[in-house]
Parts: sequence; structure tokens; C-alpha cells
Amino acid sequence: MSLNTLEPIIGLEVHVQLSTKSKAFCGCSTEFGAEPNSHTCPVCLGLPGTLPVLNKTAFEHSIKVALALNCQIQNSTRFDRKNYFYPDLPKNFQISQYDLPIGFDGSLKLENRSIMIKRVHLEEDAGKLIHEENASLVDYNRTGIPLLEIVTEPDINSALEAYEYLKNLKALLLYLDVSSCDMGKGILRCDANISLRKKGTKELGVKSELKNLNSFKAVRMALEFEIERQFKALEKGEKIVQETRLWDAKKLQSFTMRSKEEAKDYRYFPEPDLPLFKITQNSINTIKEALPELPNQKKQRFIIDYALSPYDAEVLTISKGLANYFEDCLKIYKDAKKVSNWITGSFQEELNKRDLDPSNIRISPQNLIELIKLTDENVINNLSAKQVLSTMFDTLQPPKKIVEENNLAQISDVDGLTQACDQVIKENSKTVSDYLSGKNNALMFLVGQVMRQTKGKANPKIVAQLLTDKIKGQS
Repeated sequence: MSLNTLEPIIGLEVHVQLSTKSKAFCGCSTEFGAEPNSHTCPVCLGLPGTLPVLNKTAFEHSIKVALALNCQIQNSTRFDRKNYFYPDLPKNFQISQYDLPIGFDGSLKLENRSIMIKRVHLEEDAGKLIHEENASLVDYNRTGIPLLEIVTEPDINSALEAYEYLKNLKALLLYLDVSSCDMGKGILRCDANISLRKKGTKELGVKSELKNLNSFKAVRMALEFEIERQFKALEKGEKIVQETRLWDAKKLQSFTMRSKEEAKDYRYFPEPDLPLFKITQNSINTIKEALPELPNQKKQRFIIDYALSPYDAEVLTISKGLANYFEDCLKIYKDAKKVSNWITGSFQEELNKRDLDPSNIRISPQNLIELIKLTDENVINNLSAKQVLSTMFDTLQPPKKIVEENNLAQISDVDGLTQACDQVIKENSKTVSDYLSGKNNALMFLVGQVMRQTKGKANPKIVAQLLTDKIKGQS
């Protein structure tokens, strides 16, 4: 058996905490970081005699997401009780949805194809366990917070494709403004189901479910590990067991948590304390008309309106904040390609280096455009411009002030550069010979040496011309 004869089949379950002020079925606050068990009430704790009331905003957010994912919307939907015991689930059941989810049969478009969405349904979250050395503590603040579960079909064929799906789904949710998607706070969580099957067959293999995936990178790494683990087991003639496995981010491996439950294990039945909810076509149309421009739509517009490459448009629109920042810059400076190059290049590098959220960029568009103009006018060169940009991120000072205080203005004076060029030619006679023999890259080395002598402040175009004239004049 060869890995080339098998293909991974992956399905993802994404849980998204919706941005609401109160919980799914009671009036308790959803504020993050409060004192443990301070945001609880008899309803979310499931005390006898209490009745749940559906959060209207959470319901409308759910329909909005389902529509953005091209789902069919149920005319009538209901909530069900999903029964299981767990220490952080005070009622011993979770209000969820089973056979009548809000949305079904949807899709999310990636670069090369669409991933099919099986269902989108609304449910309440469980609490949080905090494990200490000799005890486990439970915080019920999260109990009852509205969660949207987005489930794909087993339609993903690689760990990389799973990563791309999650990246695009997060972008969609942020554009819709229904969740902050902060994985560090547990606001977006993901479970992955994976099996291997022979290529060309339709029957699915025995799957394992991966949990404890706290980043998109973790999802990718865990899936890559699990593909390899299952293949090695099949290669040895071992059977794959249906189970739930936890991912250990330190050891970079998964291990068995428990046998995998099926729907019948949860004993679903309709929630008796909530009615059937009707979703009229008028309400669907109203929500659909209010949908914002979504990432793929914005990407196509950027390609057409600004003549950007698909790659540049993808980088700019995967973040709502970055896309808005780009268009704010264009209100000041009309060269879309140049602004795009700056934002997708050095600017994005600085964001990544500092692990900054593109939705909260602190450098004003006016200051970035001022920096671009300083390079246009040859006040500073590209090397110095990168240094100025880095300082702007650190200090938020305007670029002109940084250039003045750090003496970064470009040296374009021929007389001022002649001495440096003469010294470099004198010290690098072999490189000069290489250039004269037709090795054009040798000139770039010499330019680099002059840049080094002038601490990166020389105008490279003038330096290149001076060196060329001097070397040819000596030959």
C-alpha cells in the first residue's frame, strides 16, 4: 500500500462565539474576563422551573452567516436537547439543533474550488474547566453563550486546504461583523474529522476526530500528523478505531481521548421549553439585502477597479481592516499598484513581525502615503524607507520627523559620493575586472559596498552610474 493510492477526507466543525451582549437564552452578560461564576443566573445554570428565551440578535447573526455561506434557510427551525454529562455542563444537556438547523447545503469559495457546507446551527456553549495540581475548578461564565456551529461536508482533501478554508471562513465572519474570532479567547474553535480511503472510491474510511486545536497552524499540523499516523497503521495492517484524539502542541502529536460518540449517543429530542421558530422570506430578504461586500466580492472588485493581481487582491482582502486601510490610502494617493506593493510587502512584514491585528492599524494612511512620497521624491531610498517604516510602527511618529532625527536623508550629491566610489573601486579590483569581463552582477556588489560605506543613505541609481562611468573611464 502506498500513500499515493490513498487520499485524506477531512470534515471541519467550527464553533464561533457570536458577538452579543447577552447569552443565547438568558440576560447574563457575555463579557470576557469577568470574575469566575459572576455572569450566571438560574436560566443558564439550568435550575428547576426556569425557562429559556431566544436571543434575537444571535438568531439574526446565524441567518446572516448562513446566507453568506450560500445556504438554504429553513422555513421553520427548532432547538433540541443534546444530552450528555460533563462537569462544566450544569444542566447535563446542551440546547442545540439537530434535524432542523437554521441553514444547510451551502458552500465557501476558495481560490480553486468551493468547499461544501453541510449545516449551520445555533447552540449554547458549555462552561470552562480549570485544572490545578490537586483539583479541577469550573467557571460557568461561558455557559449559555451563543455559539454558531459551521460544519463542512467531508469535502477537504489536504491539511493545506483545511488551513485555507479556515482562513477564508474567518475573513467572512469578520466582514459580517458577527464575531471577533479571537482564538486566544476561545471565541473561534475548530474540531477536525479525518479518514483515509482509496482514491477513486466513494466509501469513507474510519474517522478520528481531532480536538484541542487552538490555532489554524495547529489544525494544519495536527492533520498532517494524523494523515501520517493513519497511513502507517494501515500499512502495517492495523485497523483504524473511531475515536476522539487530543492534539499536543508541545509534543506535536495526537493521543487518544475517548471513543467517538455518534448522534444516537446524545439522545436528541426537541427542546420542550422553546417553540418552533418561523423564518419568513421577508426576513430572509431583509437580512440578505443588508449583507456587506464579502471577501470574494471585494477581491474581484480590487482586481477590476485597481488592476491588481489576484495574489495582491487576495492578500489585501483576506483582512477587512487591511482592505479598508488600502482604500483609505487611495483617497490620498491614486497609484493603487504602488500602495498595494507597500502594504502587501514591507507593511505586512511589520504587522507579522509584531503579530499585530490588521483590523487595528495604528499608523495613519496619511503617514504611510507621506513615506511613499518621500521615496518618490528621492528624499530617502528604499532601504532607509524600510527602516523609517519600522520606526513608525514602534513610535507612531510621522516619517519626516524620523528621517530628520536619524539623519536618513538620501545622499544624491555627486561630489559627496565620488570619494566613496573611488575607494570601493580601489579596494575591489577583482570585482572591477569581473564587471569589465561582462559579469553585470559585479556592479551590484560594488553598489552594495558604497551603500555600506554611506550607511545605506546613498542614492543607488546615482552610485551605479558613477561606478559605471569611472570603471569604463579607467579601462
